[in-house]
Amino acid sequence: QHTYTPDFILKKKDGSLMYVEAKGYFDSKTRSKMLFVKKCNPDLDIRMMFQHPKTKLKKGSKTSYGEWADRHGFPWCGPVFPETWVEELAE
Repeated sequence: QHTYTPDFILKKKDGSLMYVEAKGYFDSKTRSKMLFVKKCNPDLDIRMMFQHPKTKLKKGSKTSYGEWADRHGFPWCGPVFPETWVEELAE
């Protein structure tokens, strides 16, 4: 049994929660962990915030951090929190 502790937990206007993971380096171990967390908690609103979303997963890879997030159904952004996400938050 493991415990998931996200980087940020934010309350949305509808009372639900937004979980935000802020990532600089996004290694394979962390990617696997995020897929497992999502699989075990499909109803959580988990979003990714990447310092460099165009960085490739590893040398020679064609897939960037942002493309990985798209492929696996994680909403994501670059280093600036999107206004659309802010608008979802409770005051």
